[in-house]
Amino acid sequence: MNISFLDHQDEPVETAVLHDLAQLVLETEELPDSTEVGIMLVTDHDMAGFNRRFMGKTGATDVLALPLVARGTDHRPDADRTGSNLPYGLGDVIIAPHHVSRQAAQQGVPFQEEMALMVVHGLLHLIGYDHQTPSDAEGMESKERKVLARIGMERR
Repeated sequence: MNISFLDHQDEPVETAVLHDLAQLVLETEELPDSTEVGIMLVTDHDMAGFNRRFMGKTGATDVLALPLVARGTDHRPDADRTGSNLPYGLGDVIIAPHHVSRQAAQQGVPFQEEMALMVVHGLLHLIGYDHQTPSDAEGMESKERKVLARIGMERR
């Protein structure tokens, strides 16, 4: 799997741990080895611009998922692609660590744990999970809890 990290901000972030976590999510969801995903760390200012451009919302947010396939669909490759060595582009996860840091402090959780949740949450969105209905939210949160538990973190 090809997981690219781009860091365009100044909050110290342990990207190696997050990279391993991203790999775990993709493996748990049984995506092919040829899967490619980008994770970009940005400033609050840049995040506000992405949020406005892609979501039509004002202000910064913690995480955005920009899938290469339209939202509301399962983004897994079909059976014809599963054995292929061709790259399978999933999309990009954009995270604003300064925003996440403030959020973690407000919730009384360690910053790195909140960052881990953002990585898992964003990747699950790329794969096709959502939280628009209570049932969807419970399913997505259950996936988050299971993945985070595998690395010794508990989702609140």
